[in-house]
Amino acid sequence: MTSIPQALLWCLSAGTAAAVVLAALLVRVRKERAGLRARLAAAEEHNSATLHSNTELSARLRATEAEIRHLAEARLPDLTLALAHPHVPVRGLLDKRFGGSGTDEALEAVLTQVGEAITKERTRVDAAAQSTLRGATTTIQALLYQVQTSLQTMQHTYDDPQIAQDLLDADFLNEQALRRVQATGVVCGAWPGLTREDSYLAELVVGATSRLRGYERVQVSNQLRDPVAVVARAVEPIAITVTELLANALHHSHRELPVSVTLQQGSRGASVIIDDYGVGMHDDEIKHAMELLAGGDSLLLTQLGDPPRSGFAAAGQLVRQYGFGVHVEPSPYGGVRAVVYIPGDPLLTVLDAGARPISVMAPMPHRAPGGPRDRAAVPSTMPTGASAPTTPAAAMPAPHPAPAEPYAAPAQSAPPAAAPEPQQSHQYQAPAEGELPRRRRRRPQSEPQPESHPDTINLRSPEETGSRWAALQRGTESGRAAAHTEPPRSPEGNAQS
Repeated sequence: MTSIPQALLWCLSAGTAAAVVLAALLVRVRKERAGLRARLAAAEEHNSATLHSNTELSARLRATEAEIRHLAEARLPDLTLALAHPHVPVRGLLDKRFGGSGTDEALEAVLTQVGEAITKERTRVDAAAQSTLRGATTTIQALLYQVQTSLQTMQHTYDDPQIAQDLLDADFLNEQALRRVQATGVVCGAWPGLTREDSYLAELVVGATSRLRGYERVQVSNQLRDPVAVVARAVEPIAITVTELLANALHHSHRELPVSVTLQQGSRGASVIIDDYGVGMHDDEIKHAMELLAGGDSLLLTQLGDPPRSGFAAAGQLVRQYGFGVHVEPSPYGGVRAVVYIPGDPLLTVLDAGARPISVMAPMPHRAPGGPRDRAAVPSTMPTGASAPTTPAAAMPAPHPAPAEPYAAPAQSAPPAAAPEPQQSHQYQAPAEGELPRRRRRRPQSEPQPESHPDTINLRSPEETGSRWAALQRGTESGRAAAHTEPPRSPEGNAQS
């Protein structure tokens, strides 16, 4: 009987121990399950964060690729166009979120480097093109001067009126080609090609007018107080500048409208004021013209347009080299006003009009009523084919002088003028403050020369000019034939040809 309770007690003890062990195992299992769940939850959260991070990274990568494509397809072409046309804008970032980031800095660095490379290459290519043009225009210019000299020789050799007219036409066409070649060469850095002596400003303007088609429309008014002249080294550059400004005025105004040129003298220099009655220029065109006339060092041939317009650019290069000034603005007459300002020091001088009279083709200055040589300034023209009335000193063949007699208006009978006082030897005198320097000749003039300027110089068409020249040639031919065949006769007996 005693063994049964012991067995029961042992069984109970064993069951209790097993229950305790089982309970401990359950607790452990639960803890492990909770940890596993926690780890699973953490893993899921991590995976979600990783997935989100991968999604953001992929989106940023796609946005960066889009910015690079935008750079290649839009911004770089804009930059290339803006380098040639500064008013063209260059587009910015496609995604504004990149602003100020490393990606933005890298893309801007690419734009800067590409712009510098394009600019250097354009400058190199343009310099090579200018060098080629400079050499070609210099050679062509020399050949055209030789053609001009040959035409002048033939004009004095042949007496046939038709040949004379054809030679005049050929000479004028040669002058047009020479002007364009000369302007192109100056733009490319070439020397103007002529060396002249000191020349009256009025003569210079008339000579510049004679280089243009439509010269008969130009009306010159001389308001100079003194016989102002341009020093030798600046004569041809200023003549080229005035010619190009006149060409612009003639081209942009109706063929029946005049172009007014006024010569004014100030305290420190003289000005050539050109007014036309044409279509005028817009503000951006005037701004661009002033940029060209400023004569910048970085002028490129591609900036002259298509086809290239080299007039203002040539004037700008001469302005920079010789120190005079050019300004364009809207004219009070509705067209364009161009002003060439020539400083008295060092580009102007005053010649002795007694020792060296001004050309009869130049307009006489206005004088106060009752003063000496009281004569109104009148429009002046140069016959077709005539060049500037100044005389070249060296270098290129000389342009032919302006003939006076064949083209001057028939002089009316006038009372004889009082004999002028004999010319005396002049010494150089230092100019007073505000005056222009004066150059006087030391050699006395043996005989006084009366004034031969006509009171008026009529505007004539090229046809009338050619007709007068042909009449002169026919008269010369008839006179030579009569001298070889008949004894001299009185003027009344000559038949009119």
